[in-house]
Amino acid sequence: MNKLTPKKMFFTKGVGYHRNKLQSFELALRDAGIEKCNLVSVSSIFPPDCKIISKEAGIKTLNPGQITFTVMARESTNEPNRLIAAALGLAQPKDKKQYGYISEHHGFGETMKKASDYAEDLAATMLASTLGIEMDPDKAWDERKQLYITDSNRQFISRSIAQTAKGHKDGLWTTVIACVIMLLE
Repeated sequence: MNKLTPKKMFFTKGVGYHRNKLQSFELALRDAGIEKCNLVSVSSIFPPDCKIISKEAGIKTLNPGQITFTVMARESTNEPNRLIAAALGLAQPKDKKQYGYISEHHGFGETMKKASDYAEDLAATMLASTLGIEMDPDKAWDERKQLYITDSNRQFISRSIAQTAKGHKDGLWTTVIACVIMLLE
């Protein structure tokens, strides 16, 4: 593996409110604990042999100004009471030498559970196709999930993180984020 392959990663999320859209995003980054980093968006491959660590442990490794790789879902609104969501799903192979998938989902009018399930389902579907597992897109989420959770020969696991918020009652910008932060060391 080359030097830019992340060795560790952590999940984080946040929400911010402000009269300026950019500042609401900054406050969401603060809420997530990653405001001091220079974030670089990357696509959504979970690296082989990557260890998932806690948010608290991950944040301790970050330095101000550090170039930090992230997969980020982000949504904003300035409409009072409009429900917004940002979610990430991870499908991780049982074989740690294989890569997995991280999916991003941004939406309106979805509960945290709905957004989280959708992102997890999307990641699982992408990984399943790589592993040769047939997943019928017309079947319900719970029924599809059984293919890789309850099977005694389970080939992968999945998880997700989501942040939702209602647009501020006074029309302030509301921003939600869900992130995977990838660490090189």
